[in-house]
Amino acid sequence: MSLSIASWNVNSIKARLPNVIEWLKEASPDIACLQEIKTVDDAFPRLEIEELGYNVETVGQKSYNGVALLSKKPIEEVALRALPGDDEDEQARYIEAVISADTGPVRVASIYLPNGNPAPGPKYDYKLAWMERLRNRAEALLSFEEPVILAGDYNIIPRDDDVHDAAAWEGDALIRPQSRAAFSAIKWLGYTEAFEQIDGRGHQYTFWDYQAGAWPKNNGIRIDHLLLSPQAADTLEAVEIDKGPRGKEKASDHTPIIGRFAL
Repeated sequence: MSLSIASWNVNSIKARLPNVIEWLKEASPDIACLQEIKTVDDAFPRLEIEELGYNVETVGQKSYNGVALLSKKPIEEVALRALPGDDEDEQARYIEAVISADTGPVRVASIYLPNGNPAPGPKYDYKLAWMERLRNRAEALLSFEEPVILAGDYNIIPRDDDVHDAAAWEGDALIRPQSRAAFSAIKWLGYTEAFEQIDGRGHQYTFWDYQAGAWPKNNGIRIDHLLLSPQAADTLEAVEIDKGPRGKEKASDHTPIIGRFAL
C-alpha cells in the first residue's frame, strides 16, 4: 500500500482554481494540504474538488490565510480547527484531522505558519509564539504513537543551502537564527523533515517570488515542509518537489511537495 500526501500554498484558491484542479487530476495525491486559500469556508470551491473524489475540510478567513485538507480517504475526525494555546488568535492557520489509511489511522495537519516580517517587531514575536504553540502541539501528538504528518508552509528556510543567496536574506524572519532554532526545537522532539531524510540536496526550492525574474533565474527558497512523527518517518518511501505548477500561467509562487508513505 502507498499513501501520497502533498502540501501546497496555493496563494488564493479562487485565483488558482484551474491550476489546482489540473494538478489534482494529474498528480492525484491521496491527501492534499492547502495553505493560503484566502477565502471563507462557504466560498471554497468544494463541489469542484469533491467531483474529483476528495473529502474537503477547510478553515477559512476572508482575504487572508486559510488552510484546507483534501482527502480521497475517509476523514474520521477533524481534531482541531485552530492551534491550541491562544484563544484570542483569530488567524486561520491550522487544521488537523484523523484520516483512515489502508493500514490504520493517520493524523495530518495543514499548517500556514506566520511569515514574521518585518523582524524584529510584533509580527516576528507572533511568529515565534506561534511556533512555540506548534512545538507544544507536536509534542502532545507524539503520545498517540501513530503516524503524524505536519504539512505546510512553515515560512522557515532551514539551511543556507535552502536559499539561492543566504546573504541576501540575512535578517529576514524566514532565516533568522531564532526562527531556525524554533524549527529545530520541533524536530528535536523526534520529528523528521521528509525532504531532508530522503533527498537533502541543496538548492531545491518550493517558492519563487514573483519579483525580479526569480522563477526563470531559479532564485528560490525551500520553505514548504513535511514533518513526520517516528511512525510516519519509518514508512516514508519518496519525496518530490513538483515544480510543474510553478511554471503555469497565473501560478502560485509556491509549488507542491509530495511525500509517499507505505501506509
